[in-house]
Amino acid sequence: MAYRNGTYVAFHANGTNIPGGNSDIDYYNLMRAWSAHPDDEFTMNNSHDKAAAVRDSSKRETLKNSLMERLRNSKNMVLVIGNTTASDDDWVPFEIEKAVDLYKIPIIATYTGQDKPIRNPTALKSCWPKALEARINNGTAHVIHVPFKKAAILDAIGQFGPTKFPAGGGLGIYSDEAYRSFGIDG
Repeated sequence: MAYRNGTYVAFHANGTNIPGGNSDIDYYNLMRAWSAHPDDEFTMNNSHDKAAAVRDSSKRETLKNSLMERLRNSKNMVLVIGNTTASDDDWVPFEIEKAVDLYKIPIIATYTGQDKPIRNPTALKSCWPKALEARINNGTAHVIHVPFKKAAILDAIGQFGPTKFPAGGGLGIYSDEAYRSFGIDG
């Protein structure tokens, strides 16, 4: 049995590994920067750092195996949901499927375009990848929905894992009190 203490970050790379606003890789890199900064309270045991790196030119099966190893060692998944995530029909759906169906880990759905507390996740349904929507609808996904804000993401990473799921099934949200404690008003 794998030691599951990592956080797996899934994002739509939009066919690139180059930062610059064309994909959600910028948000992943921001999370890595938060975690790497010694004066920052944000810490994340990044599952992507635990497995051998693979290049984009690697064979598809090699990539799948590497992603599976990373997921196997993860306690939760942060799913970065941006403008193009719903259109991803490749890796993000694969990652969601394995995280929920095989490894039974909760998802922290974090929305890049949201600054205010998320109180009605279904209002953001058009942003969801089909794999996430299907698992929310069939009751197999355990998801907390938060804006892409450091304090909310950090709390969810520290709180949810394979033995502690967010309340609300696939439509979990934080209370107004929690949002106030994160310094997020709305």
